[in-house]
Amino acid sequence: MFDPTIVNMLLSGIRDTVYMTLASTLLGYLFGLPMGILLAVTDKDGIKPNALVYKVLDVIINITRSVPFLILLILLIPFTRFLVGKSYGSTATIVPLVVAAAPYIARMVESSLKEVDSGVIEAARSMGASDFAIIFNVMLVEARASLIIGATISIGTVLGYSAMAGTVGGGGLGDIAVRYGYHRWQTDIMMVTVALLVLLFQIFQTIGMKIASKLDKRK
Repeated sequence: MFDPTIVNMLLSGIRDTVYMTLASTLLGYLFGLPMGILLAVTDKDGIKPNALVYKVLDVIINITRSVPFLILLILLIPFTRFLVGKSYGSTATIVPLVVAAAPYIARMVESSLKEVDSGVIEAARSMGASDFAIIFNVMLVEARASLIIGATISIGTVLGYSAMAGTVGGGGLGDIAVRYGYHRWQTDIMMVTVALLVLLFQIFQTIGMKIASKLDKRK
């Protein structure tokens, strides 16, 4: 069905897509995890309520999440070019992917931490645990299964964003689907790229859910 050139192109597309997805998610957590923790901690029911900090973070996250990714991708072209020297390709695409993923991840982390039983937190506090210890030794530990589920969902979302980036030369399977499926009307190649994206999504989801299941102490 495909000659070696097409096969190599698809393999490169898989590699670039996995690279963009995992790198963007990891970097997204570098920014999103602290933001999510701050949201959970400074909320009115958090262990250290602070309305100003919560409101500022809440507004920033809401504004960023309200911008469609394709528009965000275009808006960030000058910034992306400044950071990596170009605005196309898999490495350049990581920049807008991180910007889009970080606030989404922050919300996922906030939601997971708010699921922690307040009784466990109060018990830790009654034993003299500091706020730092409560966050890292109680909240994050108790919410680990939920956090992994959130990470799994985030990876799936970033994977979808990476495919969308193909419309502006973002690289990966999305770029192949646009170039061959849209511009050249080679639907066979487009269908294969779609199948590969679905397969990657299923692999990420399966691995993530299995890890979350093993970490869930309720089972």
